[in-house]
Amino acid sequence: MRLLVLLSRVPFPLEKGDKLRAYHLISRLARRHEVYLFCLSDTRTDPAHIKHLKSFCAHIEVVHIGRWRILLKLLTAVLTRLPFQVAYFHHGHAQRRIDQVIAEFRPDHVFCQLVRTTEYVRRRYSLPKTLDYMDTLSKGMERRTETAAFHLRPIFRAETRRLIRYENLMFDQFDHAVIISAQDRDYIYHPWRDRMVVVPNGVDTEHFTPQEVDPQYDLLFTGNMNYPPNIDSVLYLVQKVLPIVRRQRPATTLLICGVDPSASVRDLAKTDPLISVSGWVKDIRSSYASSRVFVAPMQIGTGLQNKLLEAMAMRMPCITSALANNAVGAPPGDAILIGETPEDYATLILGLLSDAGERARIAASGYAFVRANFDWDRAAEALEHVIATPAQA
Repeated sequence: MRLLVLLSRVPFPLEKGDKLRAYHLISRLARRHEVYLFCLSDTRTDPAHIKHLKSFCAHIEVVHIGRWRILLKLLTAVLTRLPFQVAYFHHGHAQRRIDQVIAEFRPDHVFCQLVRTTEYVRRRYSLPKTLDYMDTLSKGMERRTETAAFHLRPIFRAETRRLIRYENLMFDQFDHAVIISAQDRDYIYHPWRDRMVVVPNGVDTEHFTPQEVDPQYDLLFTGNMNYPPNIDSVLYLVQKVLPIVRRQRPATTLLICGVDPSASVRDLAKTDPLISVSGWVKDIRSSYASSRVFVAPMQIGTGLQNKLLEAMAMRMPCITSALANNAVGAPPGDAILIGETPEDYATLILGLLSDAGERARIAASGYAFVRANFDWDRAAEALEHVIATPAQA
C-alpha cells in the first residue's frame, strides 16, 4: 500500500507524546508499506533527524511554517469557526505542496495524526482516510479552562466549543477513526463514537529496562515541561504535596526532567536547592534510574501518559491520579498507587520512601503489567487492520 502520513511535527527526536506515537507506529507500518511522511514544522529541523527518518520512510518532506504565517493565520481564524489549533497548522504554501505530493505519489490511503492536519485533505480528496485523534483535544481544552487565568477563560471556552464541533465534523469526513484510550473515546461527543478503534501506545521494553543504579533523587517527574498539563502537575506536586512530605522528611529531593521547561518550572529550582530541573536529556533512562519514586499527580489533560509506561517498564514504583490511570488501566494498589488530595499523595510518597519492600512490590507489579499490556507491535497491527478495512456505510 502507498500510504501518505500527515503529521503536525517531525516525529524525531522522541521528546513529546505525539512524536513518540507517530514514530513507533509509522516505523512499523513502513516495514510492509511504502510510506510518504509529510511533516509540518514551526522550527528548523536537524538534518540528522531527517536522515534517521529516511532509514525507514520511502519518502519524507518537511514544510517549514514561519512564525509570521502562524500569527497571520491565527488573527484571521478569529473570524472563522476553525479551531485555533487547526488554523495554527493550516497554510496555503503547505496545502499546495501536499496537493503536489498527492498528484505525484498517488497514495492508496491517507493517515492523519491529530485534527490539526485534517484541513489539508478532508474536503479536497475522495481518497480513503484514517484519522488518529490520539487524544480528545476538546476535553483537554475544557479542563485547562478550569485552571486558566480569568482573562483567558473566554478564549479557552470558545476554543473548546470550536474543537468539539470540529472533532465531530472530522468523524463524519474520515473513513476511519482511532484514538489512544477508551477514556478519550468516551469524551468524543459524536453519537457513533463507539465505532472508533482504540489503539493504545506501547512501550519499548528493550530500551526501557530496569537498571541497577544507586538513586540520587527521592522523587521524579518527567514530560514535556512546556505542556500546560505537565506544568500544572509539577506545580501541584511542589506547592501542595511536597510541603506536607517535608514535614516528616525535610530533605526530600525532586528531579524534574523534560524538554523546554517553562519559566515557572525553572524557577522552582532557583528557590529550592532540593529541586533539580534538568531540561532535555539525551537519555531519559538515566533520570528514571536515578530516582526512587515516580510521581505524576495529573490534574488536567487527556490521552495516555507515556511517562507512566516508561517508568513502570524501568521497574519504578509510580504514584498518579485516577484521571491519568483511567487511560492506563493499571490495578490500583497493586501495579500503581492513586492519590486524590495533596494529603493522599504525601501519605503515599512517605510510605514508599520509608519502605523499600513496598517500593519493590509496586515496581514489580507495574513492570509485569506494562510488559503484558503495552506493545508497539500490537498497536501497529491494530492500526494496520483499521487502515485495510473498507469504510462503513
